[in-house]
Amino acid sequence: MDLPDIILASTSPFRRQLLERLELPFKTRSPDSEEERIKGEPPSDMVQRLALAKATAVAESHTHGLIIGSDQCAVLGSSILGKPGDEEQAFDQLRASSGQTVVFHTGLCLLDAQTGHYQLDDVPYQVRFRQLNDQQIHHYLKREQPFNCAGSFKSEALGITLFEAMEGEDPTALIGLPLIRLTSMLAKAGIVLPLSPDD
Repeated sequence: MDLPDIILASTSPFRRQLLERLELPFKTRSPDSEEERIKGEPPSDMVQRLALAKATAVAESHTHGLIIGSDQCAVLGSSILGKPGDEEQAFDQLRASSGQTVVFHTGLCLLDAQTGHYQLDDVPYQVRFRQLNDQQIHHYLKREQPFNCAGSFKSEALGITLFEAMEGEDPTALIGLPLIRLTSMLAKAGIVLPLSPDD
């Protein structure tokens, strides 16, 4: 089976590590696209729009192959928690999340660059935080410095200790690339995993 080029429209090390689990050859490209929310736009619509925008941006310079775009946001109540950027913002996010449930929306797009056909979905995942005191939050932030992560934690590392419970169909969605849904999308595009030794 001749595999098409597979391109991950992201330079995130977390998404790259996740995609490596599928044992597919792929390239990564940085998408040149805006990541702003439209006023009043629901989180689910936003992450799907941005996932498609990332894939489309990479398709402008790659006219063949399958392009994977993904975008994520965390929602606490009616507020969207973005990437904190620094320790002060991260502390505020974790303090607000203490004892609460945060819903992560991960938009996923698989775009056929040659035909323009795409598959698009939002994969939600819920995390219920433990009751955290200020000392616990400060200790965690100093240890892991998750300042480039939506919601201010890394669930694949020490961040797992912040949680009381997790709920959803695809735990990899929480890290930023829903592999279960992506595997289904790839199958519809003709790539059935796991690959046989002859592929």
